[in-house]
Amino acid sequence: MSLLDVINPLYVASGLGVGFLVGMTGVGGGSLMTPLLILVFRIHPQSAVGTDLLYAAITKSVGTLVHGRKGSVDWRVVARLASGSLPATLVTLAFLSWYGSPSHDTARLISIALGVALLLTAPSVFFRRELQAWSHRHAGELTEKQAAIWTIVLGALLGVMVTISSVGAGAIGMTVLILLYPNLPTAKLVGSDIAHAVPLTFIAGMGHWWMGSVQIPMLVSLLCGSIPGIILGSLCIGAVNERVQRSVLAAVLFIVGWRLI
Repeated sequence: MSLLDVINPLYVASGLGVGFLVGMTGVGGGSLMTPLLILVFRIHPQSAVGTDLLYAAITKSVGTLVHGRKGSVDWRVVARLASGSLPATLVTLAFLSWYGSPSHDTARLISIALGVALLLTAPSVFFRRELQAWSHRHAGELTEKQAAIWTIVLGALLGVMVTISSVGAGAIGMTVLILLYPNLPTAKLVGSDIAHAVPLTFIAGMGHWWMGSVQIPMLVSLLCGSIPGIILGSLCIGAVNERVQRSVLAAVLFIVGWRLI
């Protein structure tokens, strides 16, 4: 079978559109791609989640290389997040395997978890600026030890959420990091969040693949569209008012999350 036989033009177009939005707005691809696969293409929720996790691992590996070369990754924060998220991911994968994957019950569980994650992501996107301003006003109230403990707790919560729904590592994780580390530059928080997402999504994605819920042809098609899409979107940053972007995205995420529950 040739590469052209594997590529599905509809998936390529979807990857292009989602990649463009991710590049232009910075919203995590899972918040857009996974619901699209489930609601539009009627892909089994676990297949959509598993495929999106490996898709995220590959695309964010490239982002980590870029941020790492620029020095915009705080590896201390990455290590704290990973020390919570990776064990939680393994435990969650074991639970899904025990629960029975893929199955109708698992599909319903993942749909509900995805819907809840999107409902949490919507206000994270809409109120990002306000939360950042509040964080700067209260900078210094947390000790280094307290910040470390809460970062590990955040990592554990993200491990569970991302493994079940593929959503959370971007918007939600970034929002909490802004509150925990108000003195770190935003670029460094973004780089750290992306770097942490690579092992998290890779391990979670491989776990779903082992359970037989990853569609490799679909993954290849999505990547063929998303990589040029992210580049094009990055070139269009600022083309649309940021407040309008965040309002529209938050509304879409809220509606889609409500539909999935």
